[in-house]
Amino acid sequence: MSDPDATKRRQALHDELNRQTAQIRWQELQPHYARGSVVVAEPGLDLLTAAVALAEDDRAQVAAWLDSQLLHRASEDEARNWSRENPLFWAVVVAPWVVIQAVVTD
Repeated sequence: MSDPDATKRRQALHDELNRQTAQIRWQELQPHYARGSVVVAEPGLDLLTAAVALAEDDRAQVAAWLDSQLLHRASEDEARNWSRENPLFWAVVVAPWVVIQAVVTD
């Protein structure tokens, strides 16, 4: 059975992180990348779900996403490409991490 208080806390955390989520260009993220703190949530993973799991230190879930590459630290190749293109990302800070996801345009 689920703990109603835990569910409320998780929803409150989700809502707070949602309010703190913003769009940002790669150029502004580069200092965070240089510190090794940029984590990429691939399009198949909900950015806020990943942020909540990181904030709650849900090691099993985060490990599963890392294993499947749905969540990973930004690579040098990605950073080089993004430096050329300066794409737009959704980003949320879950200290010490900055969790990003590419903005999808149609």
